Amino acid sequence: MKIRIVDEFIALASLNSPSRREAPVAAYLVARLRELGLEPRVDDSAPMTGSDTGNVFVRVPGNAAAPVILLGAHMDTVGPTEGMTPILRDGIIYSNGETVLGADDKAGIAIILAVLAELQADDTPHGDIEIVFSVQEEVGLFGVKHLNADLRAAYGYILDSSEDVGSIINQAPSKVDLDFVMEGKAAHAGVCPEKGVNAIVAVSSAVASLHSGRIDAQTTLNVGVISGGKARNIVPDRAEVAIEVRSTDKEKLEREVRAVLAAFEKAAADSGARLTVRREAPFEAFTIPESHPVVANAFRAARAIGIEPRLKPTGGGMDANIFNSRGLPCVGLGLGVGDPHSPQEHIPVAQLEAGVAFLKALLTETAVKSC
Repeated sequence: MKIRIVDEFIALASLNSPSRREAPVAAYLVARLRELGLEPRVDDSAPMTGSDTGNVFVRVPGNAAAPVILLGAHMDTVGPTEGMTPILRDGIIYSNGETVLGADDKAGIAIILAVLAELQADDTPHGDIEIVFSVQEEVGLFGVKHLNADLRAAYGYILDSSEDVGSIINQAPSKVDLDFVMEGKAAHAGVCPEKGVNAIVAVSSAVASLHSGRIDAQTTLNVGVISGGKARNIVPDRAEVAIEVRSTDKEKLEREVRAVLAAFEKAAADSGARLTVRREAPFEAFTIPESHPVVANAFRAARAIGIEPRLKPTGGGMDANIFNSRGLPCVGLGLGVGDPHSPQEHIPVAQLEAGVAFLKALLTETAVKSC
């Protein structure tokens, strides 16, 4: 069976699959993989993640002498795409302008399916391949965190980056989420404001003292959400703030986290408010050197099809963070997606086609080098 990459991508992008509602894509994948003679299974992670399906996992047998390779892509999109029909215009695929296109990450899924079909149709040599199509990547990498699969891969490639094809994402940051609740005291704003403790003013003083945005080449800090207050004539007794800190350097990450905590603790003490803090670390950083086989093989494959490979760091998290934290070396692969996470999201057909050629060369290169 041959798969036309454009048709495959449009079919996938036409399925509505926001985070926690990935079942339509999971059902599509199970059917498609069975058409290829494979035996996919849906794992039992749904009760833990809250999705309407589990992760889809499949093994593709090949040359046993070659290292087992993991491929990954996620089934969820950052927002709903219900009613969206992809538009192909002048060699580029767009959404209708009202929702995201979902090339993040359905381009990755389509490329994997197209390559599997080509490997089968051409009887191309390859090693054993393990494939994970995950849920809830966009909202915290929860699918792979709860993945139930006996992985045997030596290393892997996660097809999930907006960089052009040939880009290898070998570095990603750790992230710390900080949620603050400042509790003050309500009072009538016009009659007796001095009896109140203004929670919004307290958090505002903390936020104003922070360095936010890009701290340095490795570190970012964002004040993402501030909420509080009930009415303009009431001294607000509660305010909430959501902040994230990211860095590829552990010491810098902790330095910025300490600075944020100190700012809020000072604001609470100065105002007489009560502070509650919740800290979570959704994912850990990874850095993989160019000498590692997972990178070296990708470089050879890119050059084999006439693309000069590039190492690229990312400021975002991806499923690769979780696999790396569990001892399975993984890098991200660029897909050439433009304006991801926006209604202007698009992908050139040339990038989809290059993605197929690159992944096929990568799987073939690995098998041949190991024969």
